[in-house]
Amino acid sequence: MIILGEKYKFHKLEKSKLGISKSDIHYIKDGLKDPDTTIKNIKKNLSLSKHNTIVINMHSKIHTSIITYLTNLQFEKNISFCTIEHFLETRLQKCYIPEQNDSLDFLSNIKPYSAWQYFQKRCIDYFGVFWLLFFSWPVMIIAALKIKQQSPGKILFRQSRVGKNNQKFECVKFRSMHEDTEFFNHYTQEDDPRIFPWGNTMRKMRIDELPQVRNIIKGEMHLIGPRAEWHELVDNYEKQIPYYHERHLVAPGITGWAQVNYPYGANLEDARQKLMYDLYYIKYWNIWLELKTVWKTAMVVIGKNGL
Repeated sequence: MIILGEKYKFHKLEKSKLGISKSDIHYIKDGLKDPDTTIKNIKKNLSLSKHNTIVINMHSKIHTSIITYLTNLQFEKNISFCTIEHFLETRLQKCYIPEQNDSLDFLSNIKPYSAWQYFQKRCIDYFGVFWLLFFSWPVMIIAALKIKQQSPGKILFRQSRVGKNNQKFECVKFRSMHEDTEFFNHYTQEDDPRIFPWGNTMRKMRIDELPQVRNIIKGEMHLIGPRAEWHELVDNYEKQIPYYHERHLVAPGITGWAQVNYPYGANLEDARQKLMYDLYYIKYWNIWLELKTVWKTAMVVIGKNGL
């Protein structure tokens, strides 16, 4: 795969998903303002190794002569080309977000669920909650007892989260951190001293999320959707990512497309990456994407595809 430019940089997880190694990717970074030099570099890379895809990953508009050359390649050597936006959506199921905030075109097709889509979502919510409670009530009892045993205090943790249309609601979870800790951080760290042993187990297996069925029944959340974030974190993200609130066009979920495709975030770049998945989920929502998210969540829970 040949990549023209550095508008977007692939991280290790994405390369793993694509099944490509470092040697399979060739970046062309120099001479992009000169179409003749760009074409020369493409020819050179094509002669050195077999490539079947060229990704246009440039900040500036591509010159017409380069487009003509790439178009002819499709017929002459069966080599396809596409923009980085198209590549991310079709190959990695995420929406590209420009770092420079110089274009809002990517937001044009991201809209709230239609009435029919919302009806389907609520049917899935009630069906999922019924079976979730049916199978998990013994786990919830055990969870409550173990919390009491390992960390004295309240069993449930309540926190203000941002929901649909930026409306705040009280999110309910099993408490996984000690109440008397003096250490504070907006993000959960690896080997976080605030988390007691059973709390760590609950977080890995998503058991701490089970009390949120109450939020689903009340209509504040869906079974599947963007993660319900703490309002203080949302305020911080919004200062750095002006369109962050787009994810609040829909109600959040216990699990979601971003959660099953990207590891737990601990910084602003992680928040931006997860937003790309959230926006893709909203833009392309359908029953199959919902079922795929449920399946991937199950794989994470049983440890088959842990992130």
